Amino acid sequence: MASAPHLEFERDIVEIQGQIDKLLDLADRKGIDVSSEVAVLREKLESLREQTYDSLRPIEQVQVARHPRRPYTLDYVERVFTDWIELHGDRLYRDDEAIVGGWARLRGRSLMVVGHQKGRDMKENLRRNFGMPHPEGYRKALRLMRMAEKFHRPVVTLIDTPGAYPGIGAEERGQAEAIATNLREMASLRTPLVSVVIGEGGSGGALALGVTDRILMLEHSVYSVISPEGCAAILWRSAEHKEKAASALRLTSANLVELGVCDEIVPEPPGGAHSDWDATAESLALAVDRVLCQLTSMPIDELLEARRTKFESIGAWREL
Repeated sequence: MASAPHLEFERDIVEIQGQIDKLLDLADRKGIDVSSEVAVLREKLESLREQTYDSLRPIEQVQVARHPRRPYTLDYVERVFTDWIELHGDRLYRDDEAIVGGWARLRGRSLMVVGHQKGRDMKENLRRNFGMPHPEGYRKALRLMRMAEKFHRPVVTLIDTPGAYPGIGAEERGQAEAIATNLREMASLRTPLVSVVIGEGGSGGALALGVTDRILMLEHSVYSVISPEGCAAILWRSAEHKEKAASALRLTSANLVELGVCDEIVPEPPGGAHSDWDATAESLALAVDRVLCQLTSMPIDELLEARRTKFESIGAWREL
């Protein structure tokens, strides 16, 4: 994995890491013992990382969730699951590579994995449409979830998208209908469903994979009806107010647990998921495996009733 570009609030962290790298390089070239100096700097680095990431502002959480070196769905597939067999196409129009899915195993348990997939460079981002699915992507996802239901296997969805693609072609092919159908069908699928927001959870494009029995969020992921920039442009007529919008949207994992939208926060290592893919993957694997053990032990009718109750209880209702 290549070294990650740093965010503005990580400047001090990067400076200390640079000092450590220089000392280690000096030790290699000159044969000088720098172990004590490096130990002091590493202790300072870990402390600074923890302090920095424990006090992120909402807009900084958004920046971490969008970090270009943050692991994506296929990175977790490689580290968390085994026996991956990718399945393609919606059987109606084409294969949308902004959503990937297939059979896999998690600690011996057979299941279906479906998730958004972004690209690492411009060529791959064009292929993946920057993680913004067309309607055929959502129809592929539903086809795979129905297949899992047929074979009595649970489904794990990994959510990471700015939103569904809003282009003319997508609208012509029924983007809104495809998302609405997923919401309706996932509410009644007779198999355990778990979703994990691993980066951005943007609007209906994320919700189309998120009507599940348990919604988990990685610690520095975000989940919102609109991006801070979009919200600021609508409410304040300028994207310059995105920081104010990010705070008002209550989009962090801590906010959403408090609001009852998210069920559990999956911890990330100090420095965020982009700083240690393997440690993040292990946290995700432990959380998903534990939740699946709980869900698969429930009778299916009881599970469906609990799923329905979960979503009906989100938010406050007022009758006039």
